[in-house]
Amino acid sequence: MIDRRTLFLSLAATAASSLTPSTGFAQTAWPAKPIRIIVPFPAGQATDILARMMADQLTKALGQQVIAENRPGAGGQIGADVAAKATPDGYTLLMVTISTHGISPALYPKLPYDPQKDFAPIANIGLTPQVLMTSLKSGIDSVADLVAKAKSGADLNYGSSGNGSASHLAVEMLKSAAGIKLTHVPFKGNAEAQLALQSGDIQLLSDAVPGAVGPVRSGKVKAIGIADQRRSPFLPDVPTVAEQGLQGVVAVGWIGLSAPAKTPEPILDKLSAEVMRILTDPEVLEKMKSLSFVPAKESRQEFEAYIAIENMKWRKIIQDAGIKIE
Repeated sequence: MIDRRTLFLSLAATAASSLTPSTGFAQTAWPAKPIRIIVPFPAGQATDILARMMADQLTKALGQQVIAENRPGAGGQIGADVAAKATPDGYTLLMVTISTHGISPALYPKLPYDPQKDFAPIANIGLTPQVLMTSLKSGIDSVADLVAKAKSGADLNYGSSGNGSASHLAVEMLKSAAGIKLTHVPFKGNAEAQLALQSGDIQLLSDAVPGAVGPVRSGKVKAIGIADQRRSPFLPDVPTVAEQGLQGVVAVGWIGLSAPAKTPEPILDKLSAEVMRILTDPEVLEKMKSLSFVPAKESRQEFEAYIAIENMKWRKIIQDAGIKIE
């Protein structure tokens, strides 16, 4: 198996060596008109909120209006396709996520865009890991309890926000790492799945930190593990899955910024530097904290390598579990 860090550094080095300055591009010429950030999801969701925050900050930094434009549909595919086909001149950007650029490429055999060939990553913005939660009626208080019950032959059901969703794949990753069997019960969204967990209709649910914090803090459900390499600052008392002896369960949601492929390098460099600076602003950090997101602060090359690794990781999980979208 290829070491994740070795692969990450190799991909980052390759990406960096391939960067050459664009000829004939005058940095002072850009931006000369408003810039749009396409948000491939509905207004009010986390991706939209972060996009509008970035748009406000970039407007101040660049001296031109930056506007967030919602183009939702097909799990983010519609907006991503619009951005992929836009003129690569720095005036169209895209909010990219674990869904559009991590999971969907492995889940759908015929995407209208290629997440790596059609886009030039600018920066990763925010991270939010999955939280494994159990029903209070289940008697499961830790990852060890879950594994032991599953291996004893207990009939355990886990919910998700839908087939192929991040909440679904996080548990499939857990199942693979632990060598256990659990029954998947897909819902129309995380809200329905949360209600089923709280009522005891299902025993397990994985959800991102923003959706888990409320039910966990109010004592309606039990958080048994964070699917990340480190604990969440928003649920500091919940140990990671790895801390409990089960390695390889890392399911972290992410939201970043990209541009169409062939966007001039000086524009990409300028935008990346501005996003890195924005992510040190106290007001921005406070806003991200209110959304339960941790700043990613990944450079262009790091983000490009990260997307490639995420795509490979989720492709393996999807293939091993035999997940297909009809």
